[in-house]
Amino acid sequence: MEGGAYGAGKAGGAFDPHTLVRQPHTILRVVSWVFSIVVFGSIVNEGYLNSPSEGQEFCVYNRNPGACGYGVTVGVLAFLTCLLYLALDVYFPQISSVKDRKKAVLSDIGVSAFWAFLWFVGFCYLANQWQVSKPRDSPLSEGTDAARAAIAFSFFSIFTWDYMDPSQDSSMPYAPYVEPSTGPDPAGMGGTYQQPANAFDAEPQGYQSQGY
Repeated sequence: MEGGAYGAGKAGGAFDPHTLVRQPHTILRVVSWVFSIVVFGSIVNEGYLNSPSEGQEFCVYNRNPGACGYGVTVGVLAFLTCLLYLALDVYFPQISSVKDRKKAVLSDIGVSAFWAFLWFVGFCYLANQWQVSKPRDSPLSEGTDAARAAIAFSFFSIFTWDYMDPSQDSSMPYAPYVEPSTGPDPAGMGGTYQQPANAFDAEPQGYQSQGY
């Protein structure tokens, strides 16, 4: 990062939407946002089936309402989290305090890791419940595509959130600043070059008489 720690030297600059949308970090955030919509949208729309004999709805994942509830909850919260941090990406260039910038970066890293873990749990949970689901619960294969889509995009979300680490993206507006090197070592000894003490002591000190 140029200009200071966590991009402090660029604070106060004008917002450039073209630069923002081309950043890999922003692209991953938008992709994660879309994946979250697919997950909770699939479960809400087709994840609950009607039982004519029982007269009530049940979850397509082994009749386990907890599985459907987990998928919907994680999907909706991930959707909102993506929007929140997209707003932070837009606002970040206006933050001048290095401490505030550091807090934003660390929170982004922590939240990304946390959501990658939640999606991993969700993928394992939904896949397990789908595996033990009974065929008689859906004789016409109703909700099958939606159930599989939620499982697949839960799996994809693990990686989009895992790679959403601003410290690994040098194009991010708040990538950590690395102090550039000052150039090769003039002395070639791996230390700071020092001018010899007598380098400028070319003239004799004091008055010296000369014989004629």
